[in-house]
Amino acid sequence: MPIHDWTRVPSGLFHHFHQFWSMEICRKLNRGPLPSEFSALVEQRSGTKETDVLAVELAAPEESQRGGTATLERPKTKFTRQTDKAYYAEKANRITIRHHLGQIVAFIEIVSPGNKDGERALDSFVGKIAAAMQQGIHVLVLDLFPPTKRDPHGIHKAIWDQFDCEEFELPAGQDRVFASYEADGVQTAHIETLGLGDRLPDMPLFIAPGAHVLVPLEEAYMSAWEDTPPAIRRLVAAG
Repeated sequence: MPIHDWTRVPSGLFHHFHQFWSMEICRKLNRGPLPSEFSALVEQRSGTKETDVLAVELAAPEESQRGGTATLERPKTKFTRQTDKAYYAEKANRITIRHHLGQIVAFIEIVSPGNKDGERALDSFVGKIAAAMQQGIHVLVLDLFPPTKRDPHGIHKAIWDQFDCEEFELPAGQDRVFASYEADGVQTAHIETLGLGDRLPDMPLFIAPGAHVLVPLEEAYMSAWEDTPPAIRRLVAAG
């Protein structure tokens, strides 16, 4: 059933779905894929009460009964990109971000229309992703929206240009982009491109260099979809 056309509704209505999808991803990660020493939390933007980022953090092992296992096999995605151009420049400046449960090791960012509605907004968004990667934090970016004139080759190209300006063309009919970034000095991107109506792939989320869990995006999406008002569903599912 996914991907639906969320360009058919105002950004505020997508935000309603965004919140539910974030919670479902968080819930499903905590109930299965994540090893017991990790927790997934829904973060909130500073200055607003808008849920935005899912953070995966270290938790005290005794507080969790989960037994998920991180996969060491390399993920298989449509595209893979790698660069070490920023490694030596940033090596001496890496910092650790901490939270009340411990060290943030990864986060998931669901792109909203507002992230791409102006040059300043897009620069802020890609800057946040690049800064996290330079600090050794792994990132999964999910973009259900088509490119704009500010990211004509998709959100991955805009992010990757912060590290290495190389060609990246979206396949015909697949202008939505999911990208998982493995941050370990040598930055690695695992990229899937999708079109309207495509099933959502399970995407890798790295929790340590070389180790990842698969995020059940389709399952979480459909759970959130069930709680989406019928009037919204009719609009975004229209052919």
